Amino acid sequence: MPETATTSDNASAHTSSRYLSIKHAQALFQLAPDALSEPQRAHVDEVVARQLAIEQRVLASEEARRVTVSNETVDAGVGEVMSRFTSEADFVCMLAKQGLTQAALRDALAREMTVDAVLDAVSANVPPVSKQDVEIFYRLHADRFHTPERRTARHILITINDDLAGSGRVAARARIDQIRAQCVRDPEQFAKQALRHSECPTAMQGGLLGPVTRGQLFPALDAALFAMGTGELSGVLESPMGFHILCCDHIRPAGRVPLAKVREKIRAQILATRRAHHQRQWLRSLIGTRQAKVD
Repeated sequence: MPETATTSDNASAHTSSRYLSIKHAQALFQLAPDALSEPQRAHVDEVVARQLAIEQRVLASEEARRVTVSNETVDAGVGEVMSRFTSEADFVCMLAKQGLTQAALRDALAREMTVDAVLDAVSANVPPVSKQDVEIFYRLHADRFHTPERRTARHILITINDDLAGSGRVAARARIDQIRAQCVRDPEQFAKQALRHSECPTAMQGGLLGPVTRGQLFPALDAALFAMGTGELSGVLESPMGFHILCCDHIRPAGRVPLAKVREKIRAQILATRRAHHQRQWLRSLIGTRQAKVD
C-alpha cells in the first residue's frame, strides 16, 4: 500500500479514536474523557480499541467498496451532535478540548456512518418475517404481552403538622372525617372536595392520581385501592404524608395485549434480531478470513 494511503488511514483512525473516546465516555459514564478515573479510562480505551479494529476490517472489506454515505447524511449527523450543546461556541470548545476540529469530527462521523451502512447492506437480504413467525413469537413470549391490573383513582390528602396550629393530628383527623362525610353524602362531589381541601398538588386535577398498578402507592393506600370496587370510597387512610381518602374511578383488569396491537412491533423486533445475527456472522467470517490471510 502507498505510504500516503497508510498515513491517511492512520490519521483517520486517530481522529476516530478521539471521537469514540468522547462518545463512549459519555455513554458509559456520562463524563468527558479527561474527567474519567484510571479504571474508567482503561475500560473506555478497551472499548474504543475493539471498535476501531472492527471498523478497520469492515472498511477494508469488498462490501465496503459498494457503499457510499452522502454528504447530506454526514451533515445531518454533525447537526445532531451540535444540537446536544446549548450553543455553537460550547460545541467548538468541547471539540478543541478533545483535540478535534469540526472537520475532524465530520470525518469521524462519516467513517462511523459508512461502517453502519456496510452492516445494513450486508444484512439487507435476510429472510422476511412472516405472519406465522409473528404469531409463534407472540405465543412463545406470552408473558411479555401481559398487562397488569390498573386502577384509576382520586385522593384527598390532609397533612399532619403538630408544629402548626390547626394542623396537628387531632385537627387533621377531624378535617378528613368531615370531608369524607361530605363525600359519602354526595360521591359526585369528590373532585370538588379535592380541589377545595386536598393538600396535594393533585388537588388542581380534582385529586386525580391517574391509573396505578399494585405497589405504586403507599402500602396502606395500595391495599385499600385494590380491594375497592368502581365508584367506592375508602375509609380514612394514613401514610407518611398524612390522612387520605381514596375514590376508585375505574378498574382495568389484568389481561393480554391483543396481537393486532403489537404485530408490527413484533415483526420489527424479529427482523432486527435476524439482521443483527447476520451481521455478527458476517463479522466473524470477516475476522476469520483476515486472520487466515495473515497466517
